Amino acid sequence: MPVTVVRFNLVEPGATPASLSARYRAAVDMAAYADEHGITTVQTEEHHGVDNNWLPSPFAFAGAVFGATRRIAVTVSAVIGPLHDPLRLAEEIAVLDLLSGGRLVTVAGIGYRPEEYALFDVEWRRRGRLQDELLETLLKAWTGEEFEYRGRTVRITPRPFTDPHPLLLVGGSSKAAARRAARLGLPFFPSAHLPDLEAYYKERLVEYGTEGWTMMPTAETPLLHIAENPDEAWARHGEHFLHEARTYASWQSGDIRSAVRSAAASVEELRAEGVYRILTPDECVEQGLDNLVLHPLAGGMPVEEGWRSLRLFAERVLPALNG
Repeated sequence: MPVTVVRFNLVEPGATPASLSARYRAAVDMAAYADEHGITTVQTEEHHGVDNNWLPSPFAFAGAVFGATRRIAVTVSAVIGPLHDPLRLAEEIAVLDLLSGGRLVTVAGIGYRPEEYALFDVEWRRRGRLQDELLETLLKAWTGEEFEYRGRTVRITPRPFTDPHPLLLVGGSSKAAARRAARLGLPFFPSAHLPDLEAYYKERLVEYGTEGWTMMPTAETPLLHIAENPDEAWARHGEHFLHEARTYASWQSGDIRSAVRSAAASVEELRAEGVYRILTPDECVEQGLDNLVLHPLAGGMPVEEGWRSLRLFAERVLPALNG
């Protein structure tokens, strides 16, 4: 059975407070519907100061999802570690882990947008050291025992639900990220399909004498939308996918490698690339994908169209996959 994911970043260019509130509430309702229909995971993420209203608070959103669901996991992929106070983040994750009964998965990355660091007055050049401190602090904090932090003795309560600690992965596309994960004995989440980097991580595990594993995107993990008539859906809604693709492209430099990487300048080019795919239910089943990532509200997609896609996925695709 493939892994099934519903992704939300709550982007809406030109949103009003009322329209964005409706989008947020719809996303929580969609997560509850996904939970009822056996979808595996809700995936969300973090970006700051973006004109199109990209979600900046993934843990607040995760809390709302957990309150509306009983089984589905929420993966925060990724939290930008150096922008967070380590002790407060340890508390936030512990509380969500307790609320959800262990359904939170956190991927800690360092981000790739200097302007986000500037917004919070965090030094870009110190991001690696700050990430090391964050991860080490989380692991110590979740023991419930006293430890030394910035020259003083601290203790964080409550302890999380998950033993020995909530699922925490190190994300990234660099050797530094792979080394960091191996040194701490944490799982590694490459930001794209990077087999050479996975091999490097495994070599570092041996070097450090630690244990870990990799959760790597498959070579082909398109973002999906389900429609009865893909041609019509591309014509009516392709602009929303293009908006997201162009936003990502504007953030990425030559050394940034993301699973969402598009060079398209038009809806037609985007459709030809295959990074985003609008498929009929039957076409979706026939793709034979190991990971199905539905993106029902991509780029400001109208909420009603997002619901149509999600319902077709749950009612027509999932039964065929479970066949």
